[in-house]
Amino acid sequence: MRVQKRGFHSFLRGNTPRAFALSCAALSLGSTAYLAYPSPVMAQEFQFSTVEIQGNGRVSTESILNFAGIGRNQGVSGGELNDAYQRVLASGLFESVEFIPQGSKLLIKVTEFPTVSRISIEGNSKVNDDVLSSVLQTQVRRAYAPSTAEQDAAAMAEIYASKGQLAATVTPRIIRRNDNRVDVVFEVTEGKNVEVERLTFVGNRQYSNARLRRVLETKQAGLLRFLVGRDTFAEDRVNFDKQVLTDFYTSRGFIDFEVLNVAAEFSRERDAYFLTFNIREGQKFSFGEMTTVSEIDGLDTADFQKEINIRSGQTYSPVAVENAIERIEILATKKGIDFLRVEPRVTRNDRERSLDISFALVRGPRVFVERIDIEGNATTLDRVVRRQFKTVEGDPFNPREIREAASRIRALGFFSDARVDARAGSGPEKVIVDVDLEETSTGSFSFGVNYSVSSGANLIASFSESNFLGRGQRLAFNLTTKLDDGNLSFNFVEPAFLGRDVAFGLSANYGFSAPIYADHESRDIFVSPSLTFPVAENARLRLNYKVGTNLLRNPDDNDLPATIQADVDAGEVFEQSLGYTYSYDTRRSGVNPNAGVKFEFSQDIAGFGSDVEYLRTTATVQGDTTLFNEEVNLSASIKGGMIEGRGGMDTRVSNRFFTGTSLIRGFEPGGIGPRDLDDTELALGGKFYAVASLETDFPLGLPEEYGIKGGLFLDHGALWGLDDASSAGGSEDISWRTVVGASVFLKTPIGPLRFNFTKALNKEDYDVEQNFDLTIATQF
Repeated sequence: MRVQKRGFHSFLRGNTPRAFALSCAALSLGSTAYLAYPSPVMAQEFQFSTVEIQGNGRVSTESILNFAGIGRNQGVSGGELNDAYQRVLASGLFESVEFIPQGSKLLIKVTEFPTVSRISIEGNSKVNDDVLSSVLQTQVRRAYAPSTAEQDAAAMAEIYASKGQLAATVTPRIIRRNDNRVDVVFEVTEGKNVEVERLTFVGNRQYSNARLRRVLETKQAGLLRFLVGRDTFAEDRVNFDKQVLTDFYTSRGFIDFEVLNVAAEFSRERDAYFLTFNIREGQKFSFGEMTTVSEIDGLDTADFQKEINIRSGQTYSPVAVENAIERIEILATKKGIDFLRVEPRVTRNDRERSLDISFALVRGPRVFVERIDIEGNATTLDRVVRRQFKTVEGDPFNPREIREAASRIRALGFFSDARVDARAGSGPEKVIVDVDLEETSTGSFSFGVNYSVSSGANLIASFSESNFLGRGQRLAFNLTTKLDDGNLSFNFVEPAFLGRDVAFGLSANYGFSAPIYADHESRDIFVSPSLTFPVAENARLRLNYKVGTNLLRNPDDNDLPATIQADVDAGEVFEQSLGYTYSYDTRRSGVNPNAGVKFEFSQDIAGFGSDVEYLRTTATVQGDTTLFNEEVNLSASIKGGMIEGRGGMDTRVSNRFFTGTSLIRGFEPGGIGPRDLDDTELALGGKFYAVASLETDFPLGLPEEYGIKGGLFLDHGALWGLDDASSAGGSEDISWRTVVGASVFLKTPIGPLRFNFTKALNKEDYDVEQNFDLTIATQF
């Protein structure tokens, strides 16, 4: 009798259990007279005085006998013999197994699975080998197992499915070699991407489909579908979109918002998805009465009430509530009140559609942070992660602070995944905070081109590292060059100088330029260290020192205005200055997610033994908001600046202001302001400027995935003032220019494009207009 398993598939293909049972029955009927006429009360048994193993090389005889579990001279029934066979086969070590009873001897023949000598992946182009190999369990110099190879193929197909390529298939193949070795080849058939052909919403009344599509990570396939990377269907991405959509509505006061379901339907050709988000918006709620109550004896709530910067009638936002809680807890820490917890107790008023919130000050449990365990940071130093915690070992445990620390760790951008959890410590009043990290790439090198009508094309090469040596430091080199000028810059930032919330920066620059509005050349070399630190919740102060040289040259002996020629004759000048910049910005961290304000004021004073002395002052005020259910973005800004010579010195042309597209559009760089009208008509720069701008961008009714938007803008400003105005026009009296324009914004894979079409309503005869401007920047 033979019990055999052939090939790489189950024994059932060659010998079914039924066939095996019949064979055992035949054996029992024909072996001995006793077996042919068994006792009605005794089971059929075999006894083997010898068990011989043949065909094994890597697997020891003892291991096979252990799998079989058959002892010498031990009674074995037909069923137990079948069980022994199945155990040897289930070990997964053999390609074929044969059980051959030979009287008192049992011969077990095995053929071991071959050894894997090489693994290759073929046919993949959209996912590289490293990503696919990361899920393989089949390994070189290990025994080949068909079931493991099938699992590997399924895992590879799952990677493709996560990227929206549901039609991809992976088939394992083997190529037999000598010495019982095989090469394993995973043949990949990628097929076409399964795109999201249509992305729609049901139940949305407040916001349009186009506005909601901009929120989602998943995009709808459009005109540039062959270049868009997020228009394929991926289940994980859809789950993320459900949470993003919920956060979007909740932050705008829709506290009852719910994603009922997401319907994903195949097209008839089964090459695209129709994705529908079925949502329920609910009613929009605003803040009602804000109060503070204390459940701690002797604690006055008056000071804590002042920390609630929420106005009644303001649109409800959970971010505003979190900010108020944080401010209250910070005040409690300053007052030396430990274990204070703030519980926001909400009273819902459906008639007024408002939420009254009572911030209850309660005594929390006396729980301390025993330690903070950080794992997974192979490159990033522990201290970079620890400084994101305002809590250290031994401090009172604050769950809200732990959640915020987790958000700050993720915001670093150093990790692809960051999980922060708390678990019980060594005692009932101790907690251990676990930080599990997965690092990601933080450096980049890029080479590219940017272009604008005014400055032409420039080649760009840059290197940046946001986590230099795992210290959380930022390092960057940038090179910009074209045929007649270039610029090389270096920037370094230590975000936690001396372990505090102070950023130390060091920048250096070497630049050589020939401005298109001048007939001279300028070379600048400087080094500038700086310190930046917070002075209020949304305000920062930057202190900087700058030292360097400036050289103006006239290599072509051009006829230059007297005010510029004097600067050229002065040769190379040494310059050093001290300055500061105060900035206040609520556009990202303010209570209102749809509006914000930015204010910036800076001054630099040059002198202290340098060849030039001046005081330069600039200021900017900008406000951003959205209109018409966030379909339209509106921005208004006022900018101004002045520079005055000190110690009886005049200002140099290299220090004065020149207008460009960043100030007043519709004119060439140096196109307005003081100009030499007697001879050269060159721009001379101005000592003062003031510009007011109003700008809006809006959808044009095209599908959002095309990335095309329109815009309108209005600039009104002037540039004026010179130390010596004897031969210059536009230097003494303020001459206001007004420009209106229209823009077309286009997002492309090679970079963002902006087309500006302008018309000057007020200008001077000697101004140089530029009615069209195209800017593009790309990296590759």
